[in-house]
Amino acid sequence: MKRVLIAEPIAEAGVELLREHYEVDVGLNGDLAEQIGAYDAIVIRSATKLTADVLERADRLKVIGRAGVGVDNVDVETATRRGIVVANAPESTVVSAAEHTIGLLLALSRNIPQAYAALKQGRWERGRYGGIELEGKTLGVLGFGRIGQQVARRALGLGMRIVAYDPFVAKERFRELGADRVETPEDVYEAADFVTLHLPLTDETRGSLGKEAFAQMKDGVRVINAARGELLDEAALLEALRSGKVAAAALDVFSAEPYTGPLLELDNVIVTPHLAASTEEAQDRAGLIVAEQVAAALEGALITNAVNIPAIRAEDMEALGPFVPLAAKLGRLALELADGRADELTLAYYGGLSGYDTRLLTVAALNGAFQGRSDTPVNYVNAPLIAAERGIEVREERRRASRDFTNLVRVVVRSNGDEVRVAGTTIGKDNRHWLVSALGFELEMELAPLLVFFRYDDVPGVIGRLGSLFGEAGVNIANMAVSRSRRGGKALMALSIDSPPPAGLVDDVLAEGFVDDAHFISLA
Repeated sequence: MKRVLIAEPIAEAGVELLREHYEVDVGLNGDLAEQIGAYDAIVIRSATKLTADVLERADRLKVIGRAGVGVDNVDVETATRRGIVVANAPESTVVSAAEHTIGLLLALSRNIPQAYAALKQGRWERGRYGGIELEGKTLGVLGFGRIGQQVARRALGLGMRIVAYDPFVAKERFRELGADRVETPEDVYEAADFVTLHLPLTDETRGSLGKEAFAQMKDGVRVINAARGELLDEAALLEALRSGKVAAAALDVFSAEPYTGPLLELDNVIVTPHLAASTEEAQDRAGLIVAEQVAAALEGALITNAVNIPAIRAEDMEALGPFVPLAAKLGRLALELADGRADELTLAYYGGLSGYDTRLLTVAALNGAFQGRSDTPVNYVNAPLIAAERGIEVREERRRASRDFTNLVRVVVRSNGDEVRVAGTTIGKDNRHWLVSALGFELEMELAPLLVFFRYDDVPGVIGRLGSLFGEAGVNIANMAVSRSRRGGKALMALSIDSPPPAGLVDDVLAEGFVDDAHFISLA
């Protein structure tokens, strides 16, 4: 009988589900590294660390179940290399996080924590802690993923107007939920009486709610953050609260936790210690979901929450395997060139590939496209769900004929009538990933980790000027490919570079006025 180790407590329903089919041990009895080799599956929470050293001793292990959202305590790369499925429970905390946000919203509007504290200290201060109604007020939602949408649903039930910004969610999704879609965060700032954050944490969003953002908001705005502490510039918030620009704030997360900073000294700041996901139901849901995932993996069934590549038949993997990372890179490249906006994604497969079930390649392309663009971790299984939630239509096309290549993968992004196309193939025995077209130009260039694209008028001197600007900035150009529509028409230059360009270099090139547009893209 297959053996399962439940290393940390989960819901009893999850334990019983596994006990119906497998031999289950609950709790560790000694060193995990010494024990893990005896098990086919392990269920963990956040405390157990499955490092490369531990996983190297997991000779029988087929699946790791993480009862929660993150998998930071699992060496996913090692698990994948060893053929171990890593599954989690990303949906388990959505409702809890949304409800906690609404709780903060209500507490913020009616000064509930402050009034409670005063009364517990013997002070009856009705006049001081009068609040405002939510009915008719505007809630600005920054980030309209799963949690942001659930917050919007609940706020609409309170009679609020919803103004939401998320350039990666289709317009139809906003309309379905009764939210007003705006084009920029500044539009949210201008309209909102309350602002709530539900953005993914990326280099672009880190600290995005700062001094400049507060200056564009209404006087007396109220701010809520139950998403990621690093999204908000705490020093700027402190200044805005002290000046009265921001009337009050409710925070569940902080840039460094546990938080002991000056925001705690202000009476108009409500705080909770990172509790948004901490409900009995969320924890129970996580345990049951992950138990179902573990059972599915052990029985060879579909794993809906795998965070690494799901298993496919060996004969298919032999043919499709080299194209999985290619599809992911092309998906990432296409959406970056489209500035992250998509109403429709079409994945086309030409040549020998068209004879296989290419759904894995489509999922790989979606996985690449949405990396860093979701409020939850993106994986090969939930990427189609993210596309559906954003109202993005995903199409597949397969054609036996391929004019110049044995196999070809093309990704097409359409948005508001605009279209971006990229295509690639694999080259040589080591299956190097090769870009063969982009933005309507034919190219021949390896898909390197760091790429820069320039479109410009096909006139003399552009190549030299670009080379000089990059050289002066200390950026080495590893490879260059140039293509043109016709002599004297438009041209496209693609560069692979050895290091990211300094901040502002690409903007400086645009400011020179001799290129139409520029894109720096990291595929790393």
